[in-house]
Amino acid sequence: MIVTKREHACLVLQNEGSTLVIDPGVFTAPFEVENLVAIVITHEHPDHVTAEHLDRLLAAAPGTLLYAPAGVAAAMPGYLWHTVSAGELRTVPGFSLRFTGGEHATIHSSIAPIDNVGVMVNDQLYYPGDSFADPDAPVHALAVPASAPWLKVGEVMDFVGAVKPHQAFPTHELVNSEAGQAMTNGRIESVQAQHGGSFVALAPGESLDLG
Repeated sequence: MIVTKREHACLVLQNEGSTLVIDPGVFTAPFEVENLVAIVITHEHPDHVTAEHLDRLLAAAPGTLLYAPAGVAAAMPGYLWHTVSAGELRTVPGFSLRFTGGEHATIHSSIAPIDNVGVMVNDQLYYPGDSFADPDAPVHALAVPASAPWLKVGEVMDFVGAVKPHQAFPTHELVNSEAGQAMTNGRIESVQAQHGGSFVALAPGESLDLG
């Protein structure tokens, strides 16, 4: 399986001739894929999903399955959503999808919580969306949320240290300055080194082959 990072929170995965897209949002530049079978949306915030991305991808691949928590389906009616929640498993050509979590991390007490699911793909790649939800399984590659109004770098480090992935790379980082991201990358890499894991600072368009 090959994972390609797009801008901010978006990932493109390819396996056995099929393609899966996760969280194409407003900070992600338009892109095209071949053999798209499914799109996973972790939650309804616009940096994770836009109608423009969905419409373009679905126009090129009619019949693509859309998976998201109930909050996304309610916020974006008019699409054929397959709603999912923590603990559920879905299978599409080339991919198994196991969902975790259930709720977005707290931003502030004045902001109402929303649905959020993490997703484990093929028991290899884990992406928690906007949360630090426990994957409750060994993780080969972890897409680490690196910057957001709901986190601080110490929490990022604790999450990586708890998951102990073989590989880790940053995502959800576009709101960082270059200096801020360099600092966060260094913190993640230091935690990875403590348990013998590796760190790759993937730039948009770069890929990892997970084997």
